[in-house]
Amino acid sequence: MIEHLQEIWDQFVFTADTGKFSVVLAVLSVIAMWVLFRKAGRGGWRSLVPGLNLYTLCDIADTSGWKFILFLIPLVGLVYYVIFSFRLARAFGKGFLFGLGLLFFPPLFMLILGFGHAKYRRR
Repeated sequence: MIEHLQEIWDQFVFTADTGKFSVVLAVLSVIAMWVLFRKAGRGGWRSLVPGLNLYTLCDIADTSGWKFILFLIPLVGLVYYVIFSFRLARAFGKGFLFGLGLLFFPPLFMLILGFGHAKYRRR
């Protein structure tokens, strides 16, 4: 069973055809964060620096960027990701359903936040 799941994962991410999907998703994520950071009054270039982009997202959503360290703790990171998604939605005046969207489809919903009419509400 686990071997079968591993084969599916390898085919999805690491083949020549589907690996392109991963690259496109990564580029969309960087674009989404760039626009989101600019809307929140941060430098868009921060989306290009690994670690700093997560710090900045946590700073926008949670008023304390250092909480990004919670993502590094195995089970705590998973729980914090759920909380973080809803806090990021709330920081832009969105509700519970938008938080669910950020939880399950982050690049798409960050693009919606960035290019949409949502305004950043500093807490």
